[in-house]
Amino acid sequence: MNSKSVSVGISQPFDCNYIEGNKEQLLVIQEPQVDAALFEQLLAMGFRRNGNAIYKPRCPNCQACQSIRLNVNDFVLSKRQKRTLKNNRDLHWKVSHTSRPEHYILYQRYINERHSDGPMFPASQSQYDDFLLSDWLPPMYIEVFDHEKLIAVAVTDDMAQSYSAIYSYFDPDYAERSLGSLMILIQCQLAKSLGKRFLYLGYQIDQNRKMSYKRQYRPYQILTALGWQVGENLTPLSR
Repeated sequence: MNSKSVSVGISQPFDCNYIEGNKEQLLVIQEPQVDAALFEQLLAMGFRRNGNAIYKPRCPNCQACQSIRLNVNDFVLSKRQKRTLKNNRDLHWKVSHTSRPEHYILYQRYINERHSDGPMFPASQSQYDDFLLSDWLPPMYIEVFDHEKLIAVAVTDDMAQSYSAIYSYFDPDYAERSLGSLMILIQCQLAKSLGKRFLYLGYQIDQNRKMSYKRQYRPYQILTALGWQVGENLTPLSR
């Protein structure tokens, strides 16, 4: 894989959104032009996308945020995940490459009803656009339907060898359906069917209850100082 040098800045410390009482700092890519190939290399280095911004936590006194990904060819369904698929067999899904008004309406309800105690409350159209959309890498949208009713959306970045799960949201009336898990399983299934290698899940944060679920997808890989390693065994992997 070809590589190129990029300019990187660091933010001022600010209150951490994930661990109360902590301060957070971010490395921020400062490039006027970014494409999918470069972004895929940056993903492998632990960076993420928020709108057009590409960042990576770099906190002097905390390493709680751990980049986590799945090798989709190694992923094995757990009993619970098999039940999730079975219990949602009546639903169907499709891929769209266009943001629709229905997406935001569903997102707004999800944030305002499920995350009223979080930093994204209250939801707004400008916040949605700034968070999820990108000028240089328009995301795809995995839409889940109950008959004709849109009930969930997984916003996903599509690259040559990987998917990056940006954010998922769903109709709060379907909370018992485990739709968050279902959308990860769909992303993994779709990535594998298209010959991709990885599904990036963002940051695993064990100290935050809402961000600690990603270890349920096994065998996962964690980015450490020694590179990507498998699960709790921390078996070194080549990149």
